[in-house]
Amino acid sequence: MTPTALSLAARLGDALRLRQQQVATAESCTGGLICGAITDIAGSSGWFERGYVVYSNDAKQQMLGVPQALLEEYGAVSGPVVESMVRQAREAARADWALAVSGIAGPGGGSAEKPVGLVWFAWIGPGVAHSESCIFSGDRAAVRAQTVQHSLERLLDLIEEQA
Repeated sequence: MTPTALSLAARLGDALRLRQQQVATAESCTGGLICGAITDIAGSSGWFERGYVVYSNDAKQQMLGVPQALLEEYGAVSGPVVESMVRQAREAARADWALAVSGIAGPGGGSAEKPVGLVWFAWIGPGVAHSESCIFSGDRAAVRAQTVQHSLERLLDLIEEQA
């Protein structure tokens, strides 16, 4: 785990503890790396509820109830799919906050429409729902590391904006 990801996870924990809130995650391309950063922080059980690793489309449907129609129309790496993932993760975990990621980490799997490095993000919390995409550069490890960092940074920003 990168020092930046661990620092962000620690800051996230402080923010959630202060507010007596919990977070859940739904991860595809990161395969649990976000959960790993969070659970590397001692005491994270006080603010981290659970994480879903939903790498395949079947997992997204079975574990989070992502509609097959969304997957067929937009593909797994899309705004509508991560928005469904994040809503379902928050609801199933009964958490205050949730984040979701789905992307193409590479080296293969990209297309002209959806290049390697494209990652969709979604966050949801009290009175907040936001999604966005980024295109990261570098190899598979770099794309995944940047995804972890961005997901935690943005969640922390959204939580702190609620103050």
